Amino acid sequence: MSALKAYDCYLVSVAREPDPSRKTELLAQIVEYLLDKPLATVTFRTLAHALGVSTFTLVYHFGSRAELLSEIVGAISGRENDIQAQLSAEPPSLDAYFSGLEQSWQWSIQPRNRQLQRLEFEAAMMEAVDPGPRSYTRALYERWQAIGRDALLALGCSEADAEAESRLTVSAMFGLQYDLIVNEDVEAATAAFRAMLDGHRRHLESLVRQG
Repeated sequence: MSALKAYDCYLVSVAREPDPSRKTELLAQIVEYLLDKPLATVTFRTLAHALGVSTFTLVYHFGSRAELLSEIVGAISGRENDIQAQLSAEPPSLDAYFSGLEQSWQWSIQPRNRQLQRLEFEAAMMEAVDPGPRSYTRALYERWQAIGRDALLALGCSEADAEAESRLTVSAMFGLQYDLIVNEDVEAATAAFRAMLDGHRRHLESLVRQG
């Protein structure tokens, strides 16, 4: 056993509670490791070997494989917190709403982030086939929809319109991100995003006037 693994085993045996900073560090290393690998192959053993730690350390910090996958999805999907904070910090306006969508798209087209998005989609398919106790990708979808719904309600849309429009927009964004991953054509996907944005804005302006 290497000195690093022996030290990790020692930490597991004597610590009473997981060290949040150590968990954050491990999670960042795991995400980097997975950038060019399928999520389905993740096990504590393979990750322990890749990171140079013991499997005991990973189990100690993440519990089960399902909990680990949930942490991974959470780590690569945290951008909705930034967008929500931006919307909350500004007075409700169409400009602020569409700025959030633009910010999300600019994140999506970065090469590294496309790999992160691929992991999100893979996690969603794994959850759809074998949901079990897992609901991390469903929760992610619901968080994005809630952000959009709350923003549209603040603009004066009815509850029914805000619900429908936020679901439609989130689904469209996920579809465009899927396009990026499958076709790797940033220019074409961005053109489609702009067209979606233009149509969505015209429709929202009409709804807001009616409200």
